[in-house]
Amino acid sequence: MNFNELKVNPLILQGIEKMGFEAMTDIQMKVIPLALKGNDIIGQAPTGTGKTVAFAIPVLNEISADTNRVQAVILAPTRELAVQIAKEVNTVGEQMHSIKALAIYGGEPIERQITALRKRPQIIVATPGRLMDHMRRNTINLSEVKMVVLDEADEMLNMGFREDIHAILEEITTMHQTMLFSATFSREIEEIAFQFMNDAIKINANQKSLTVSLIDQYYIDVYQKDKIEVISRIIDINEYKLSMIFCNTKKDVDEVTSDLLTRGFLAEALHGDMKQMQRDRVMQRFREGTINVLVASDVAARGLDIDDVEIVFNYDLPQDDEYYVHRIGRTGRASKTGISVSLVTRSERSQLRQIIRYTKAEIKKMEVPSLDKVLKVRTKRIIERALTVSQEESKYDSIITKQLNKVSEDEKDNLIKGLTSLLINASESNSEIEEVKEEIESRKSRYNRGDVRFFISLGRKDGIKVYNLTDMLVKKTGLSNAQINAVELHEDYSFFEVPSEYVDEVCSLNNLLKHKGRTLYIEVAREKKTNKSSAKIKKGARVINAKDLNLNRNIRDNKKRKGKK
Repeated sequence: MNFNELKVNPLILQGIEKMGFEAMTDIQMKVIPLALKGNDIIGQAPTGTGKTVAFAIPVLNEISADTNRVQAVILAPTRELAVQIAKEVNTVGEQMHSIKALAIYGGEPIERQITALRKRPQIIVATPGRLMDHMRRNTINLSEVKMVVLDEADEMLNMGFREDIHAILEEITTMHQTMLFSATFSREIEEIAFQFMNDAIKINANQKSLTVSLIDQYYIDVYQKDKIEVISRIIDINEYKLSMIFCNTKKDVDEVTSDLLTRGFLAEALHGDMKQMQRDRVMQRFREGTINVLVASDVAARGLDIDDVEIVFNYDLPQDDEYYVHRIGRTGRASKTGISVSLVTRSERSQLRQIIRYTKAEIKKMEVPSLDKVLKVRTKRIIERALTVSQEESKYDSIITKQLNKVSEDEKDNLIKGLTSLLINASESNSEIEEVKEEIESRKSRYNRGDVRFFISLGRKDGIKVYNLTDMLVKKTGLSNAQINAVELHEDYSFFEVPSEYVDEVCSLNNLLKHKGRTLYIEVAREKKTNKSSAKIKKGARVINAKDLNLNRNIRDNKKRKGKK
């Protein structure tokens, strides 16, 4: 089925034509006609199946240009995916000049987004936490929403957004159509469908479309210690300009990046412990080709949209089968071919068989490139570069010529061999690489320090829940929701843990945070004690007991009441 057969706004078809799309993917053929009829839909569709266009067309077709109120809300788990969806929706609707989609996400000053909202976009693409922030501030009005989309719902639930999703959907009380997309169907997905959807139609993308046909998939049997060497050889032989490597842990991301830098590759890391500004900088450098290898964790790379990635490596096989599809979907985009290579140790072989069963894909075995082949390619490359450079003028020409004239004809062959050998074995070391290595080593050292536990004089008596506390911290610091752990709510006070690098930033909030007009104490907590009544914190040189804090609070409240009288 072709897009031009759809009975939709002709301006949408013009946008699709400009994007170069003709025939629909399996998920698009199944979703779009039903969605255009107003049906609620639950679609199983991972990355690479064209699901964004599948919901973008019905959304744009339903939006009215006569009003500048928010008419559609699209929820996504990460900033990167939200930005990608908004970009694609705006591209499909490019000819609909009065209709715009705006991405709303955490990690960016909320004031900047409030300014953008004054332009009255009809479509909001948001991460759940940041949308909740705007709802509390009354900067986004959902009273006229008629389309709701939950993209990668399984990932949003995995990231702890369940309460936020429920709160958002409960706020949308108008008659509306809901579409939910997920790589897997879980019990929580079924609960959302039962509570917030009307007779939803379930749609499964053809399993053949789980992995893009333009991607050649391979695996290599390796020992753990040889993985970096294998990756280096493959990149060297093929001279890939943009490569991605996926690891299961943030620690491995940093270690792999450090090893590649040592070997002379222009590599950088991307994972959840990095602040959004750092992640944006890394992605910009990767898109520009300033770096040619990006080492990433799964969560950090969700929703990345880069057309020119030539090869994806699975340094570790992913722990969930659907992540394999998300990973390899980073290459083979925009109708280009791509390659994925999974490095499989003996203990991961059963996992590989499970992935093959899940994707129904042919993953062929690849042999490790021999060292002789690698050396031939490196030698040829050096000679070609040397011959090119020799044709160019240089301020060092006279010095080089003078020194070469001192070498006898019999020694010149040995000189060429020696210089080539030196270049092959040399490892690049420039200030930029050293700077990135220092940053990585700094992050690696933090893993050994662990998280730090904090005390805050705010508890259940104040009517707060876990998400109230985490939202408060996210707004005032560079922390993300995922970095705030081990939250314990007590009657008069609470505890939480954050990564050690945020200690100073959280400590600076002491006596600055307020709740209902009351100044809050926030301090590094003492070690846990078995007797809860003895929980204390240090305040300057004094030791403050949690009960004393509650007593002082009551005294202050009584004084205020007397003052009012």
